[in-house]
Amino acid sequence: MEELTNAVSHLLDRLLTRETLTEIAAAAAAFGLAWLLGRVIQDMALRREPGVVPGFRQRLVEGAVRTSPFVIAVLLIFIVRSILDWVGMSTDFVGLMLKLMAALAFIRIAVFLLRLSLGPGTWVRTWENKLTLIIWLLVAINILGWLDPVVGWLDGVRFGAKDRAISAWSILKSLFIVTLFVLAGTWIARWFERRMMNMQTIAASTRIGISKFTHAFLVAFSILVGLSASGLDLTTLTIFTGAIGIGLGFGLQAIASNFVSGFVLLMDRSIKPGDVISFTGMGGTSTEGFGWVQELRGRYVVVRDRDGVETLVPNQNLITNSVINWSYTDPKVRLKLPVRISYRDDPELALRVLLDAAEGQRRILREPAPVSRLMAFTDYGMDLELRFWIADPQEGVNNVRSEVNRAIWRLFQENGITIPVAQREVRFRTGEDAEDWVSPAKSQAKD
Repeated sequence: MEELTNAVSHLLDRLLTRETLTEIAAAAAAFGLAWLLGRVIQDMALRREPGVVPGFRQRLVEGAVRTSPFVIAVLLIFIVRSILDWVGMSTDFVGLMLKLMAALAFIRIAVFLLRLSLGPGTWVRTWENKLTLIIWLLVAINILGWLDPVVGWLDGVRFGAKDRAISAWSILKSLFIVTLFVLAGTWIARWFERRMMNMQTIAASTRIGISKFTHAFLVAFSILVGLSASGLDLTTLTIFTGAIGIGLGFGLQAIASNFVSGFVLLMDRSIKPGDVISFTGMGGTSTEGFGWVQELRGRYVVVRDRDGVETLVPNQNLITNSVINWSYTDPKVRLKLPVRISYRDDPELALRVLLDAAEGQRRILREPAPVSRLMAFTDYGMDLELRFWIADPQEGVNNVRSEVNRAIWRLFQENGITIPVAQREVRFRTGEDAEDWVSPAKSQAKD
């Protein structure tokens, strides 16, 4: 700790000189100009139409534009150092700033290329700026000559019992090495996934299953190899890992169940991308929760409905709950349209009219042919039902029902067939009529 304090004091003494302050002012001016030029370049180059997915070349251009402030700062500081050196002034501080800025520009470009190689959906995209800052701080500490004092201080901070104590430096070093191995494993997994998804001879669900399994295996394997390579004595973490394992066992139970359910869905191919499904507790042709399967993820399934809304359904729900897969084996489904007619109408005519309503509908199959049935005699009329088949439920179900119902209504109007409305009569008796009326219960009491 004393070495670190002495190093900071020595640096402050060097900064508070006239020549150093001049260098600081020149470097600050270069930084400000680089920032302004970088913002202008970004505003001009990063404009694109909404909804347009950029290609690989466009992403490279985007990376060059986003890293332009750092590159411009390096060039301007280099010019400032050349000018100060030409006029005979000290350039120690400017040279140090040039090293720090060059390291920052190189790290920013490297992290962007890493994110680009891993794909748009990786966690590096969210942590891109934070990861750049952390790596640059480590490099800056080494450039400033503070690394050995910082390492010594961190190595003196220890946790656990004396015979099995572990230092803070060992933990940070292990985390850094494990992160590098995980990044390498993730990059290999992404590369393998892209190659696997291009193999059109393998079923889509099988390709997704192999890709997800490979990704999970490589990440887990990278963590184990990273811990081994870091030289961390895992026996010192027995108590901590035991408590953390118990907590994670209860807290991550649902997540683990969703991952296992995802592998089950991928292996048994019960639900595949492109399938039309609906979530309901009832059988038949209910369209509750109707939608298309867009993607199969490790934890959830992306289902898009007819309104364009994408729902993330946990994999466990698809395993434990009833799900209607409209395109599992045969895409043909039968729809039923109930209708009620009055007792004054001819049911034979109404049955023929229902079949006429199905004629001419483009999406209704001719084989099997539509049929009409007299189902029941109710209090308010006779219940009929029109049944027909369609072969493209992915195009929607309720729109077919709507077209057929409109045709039924039009043909009922043309043929004079009425749809009865439930009615109830309520009679009021007043005066002598009310006195003459005696309820059955009172009549039995008088007898």
